[in-house]
Amino acid sequence: GSAKLKQESFKEIEALADYLKANPSVNVCIVGHTDDTGDVIKNVQLSKDRAIAVKNALLNNYVDFASRILTEGVGSYCPVSVNDTEEGKTLNRRVEIVKRLK
Repeated sequence: GSAKLKQESFKEIEALADYLKANPSVNVCIVGHTDDTGDVIKNVQLSKDRAIAVKNALLNNYVDFASRILTEGVGSYCPVSVNDTEEGKTLNRRVEIVKRLK
């Protein structure tokens, strides 16, 4: 139930920053996800908070890509695994970077 970034996430965020620097015409959407535990509305907000946390880390630690980044949260609506095991729930708690078409 947290939007706090794990330390290992910063390696991926740095890779995203490098990619955006090298590809100035690329725009992305950062999409947060949750498992299906708890209240649907709270999960949608948590997923948005996760996406915003990644965007803020990117903007605060690297360079300003604000105009090239959208954030969205979809709660538990797009699972990549089952939600009836802890392993599946862990996989569903994630943030994805999606390249946007202009």
